[in-house]
Amino acid sequence: MLFSIALIMLCCLILSGVMQRCKLPGLVGMLLTGIILGPHGLNLIAPELLAISAELRQIALIIILTRAGLALDINDLKKVGRSAILLCFVPATFEIAATTIFAPLFFPISRLEAAIMGAVLGAVSPAVVVPKMLKLMERGYGKDKSIPQLIMAGAAVDDIYVIVLFTSFLSMYGGRGLNFFDIAVQGSLAIITGLGAGILLGLVLVKVFQSIQLRDTVKTLVLLSAAFLLVSLEQALKQHLPLSGLLAVMALGATIVKRSGVLAKRLSGKYSKLWVGAELLLFALVGATVDTSYVVKAGLAALALIFLALLIRVCGVYVCLIKTPLTLKERLFCAIAYLPKATVQAAIGGIPLAQGIPAGATILTVAVLAILITAPLGALGVDATYKRLLSHPQPV
Repeated sequence: MLFSIALIMLCCLILSGVMQRCKLPGLVGMLLTGIILGPHGLNLIAPELLAISAELRQIALIIILTRAGLALDINDLKKVGRSAILLCFVPATFEIAATTIFAPLFFPISRLEAAIMGAVLGAVSPAVVVPKMLKLMERGYGKDKSIPQLIMAGAAVDDIYVIVLFTSFLSMYGGRGLNFFDIAVQGSLAIITGLGAGILLGLVLVKVFQSIQLRDTVKTLVLLSAAFLLVSLEQALKQHLPLSGLLAVMALGATIVKRSGVLAKRLSGKYSKLWVGAELLLFALVGATVDTSYVVKAGLAALALIFLALLIRVCGVYVCLIKTPLTLKERLFCAIAYLPKATVQAAIGGIPLAQGIPAGATILTVAVLAILITAPLGALGVDATYKRLLSHPQPV
């Protein structure tokens, strides 16, 4: 396993550097590393490492979402409150609806199987979006209208909404019925309980850190452990009470910002260093899940469906931003930033196939292709356009 980790790290650094020299996002190199070294490539990643791949990806996601919370100022979010709420579900709803309508025209699948495919495709990737938005916040781009904060907050809750729908559609396929009232209640409860748990734990930690003298490194470890506990709590309560662990993690960080901005800034610096290594593992292991044989089988039909669904998703983003002070350029940037898909698709794309759904292979194929297309497209789009589309308060 150690050899595999070393190989992944070194190849990620090399390919990431090559991509950056070619004016492409470094994460493209990281994804390629996973594809090349993974079980569907050279098969150089140890089976033991692949067996805990999902847990390692989750750890990396927790790190970046905690860091996002530590950079999220509630006062900034108040400026764009309505838009942030709409971005949590409207773009995903547009994309899921588009896939449900058009997928049966491209593939021999039922309408319900198309809805399951739409739920797999509908989530934006916080692992791609959040680091990009944090960099923009550090450089001051879009700060006057809180655009990075708007996108980060929407992306965090978007995943919860999509996963609730995905689970509901699977239940419907299994003959267990579907109650839209239950979906609304579960989603709302997951958000409320997640926010409550994160805020409560955040208040406790601020008190502890203010009462006990600890090194910043120790505080970082305590905060990381608290974030792990919140995500574990989601699994422990799953059968009894919906709770979004990832949203709780962001709320935890945001509460620390609210109570002690100085402490949050110091901890954020530590998390920036943790993310350097976590990012390599996250995207390499996502790449390792990609089966290129599925991509070859996908053909033009899958490409056409993905781009059609993305186009309708963009329309959903524009709907969310109606009657806001954002200019057309800034709205275009928000649409671009809401394109990337990676972590959720890698996590749930294979579930329909594993559960014996006839269209499972097709769903996985489209999910894999969506990762390969949209993760680089969205990341490259953000990097290439933010200077032209977003305002900057100071000359650079």
